[in-house]
Amino acid sequence: MITPITDMPPGTIGFEATGEVTAGDYEKVLAPALRSAVEAGSVRLLYLLGDGFESYSAGAAVQDAKLWFGHLSGWERVAVVSDHAWIVNGVTAFAWMMPGELRTFAPADLEAAKSWVAGSA
Repeated sequence: MITPITDMPPGTIGFEATGEVTAGDYEKVLAPALRSAVEAGSVRLLYLLGDGFESYSAGAAVQDAKLWFGHLSGWERVAVVSDHAWIVNGVTAFAWMMPGELRTFAPADLEAAKSWVAGSA
């Protein structure tokens, strides 16, 4: 499941993934928010995959690729917050493919991640 994080800095959006993330989560929650952010000018996204995150369905993986590459010009900053090694390693390995800036943060550094994604750090 993907849910919005409500206490984000102005000009940013944030989401938390818990349980199994499905294609429907992308289609109903994440994609509309990203389209709105791109239409507003840029995407400054924080994506939290903490202790409650378990996995991605196969359909979610496809939707993930579509979102990242479907709006190449709109990405400004993305902070991925996770202590799951496979997430951090995967993001780090493919960061060069992402337009804009991308950083990973540990869950203990959530506030620093919010500040960075907003451009304050």
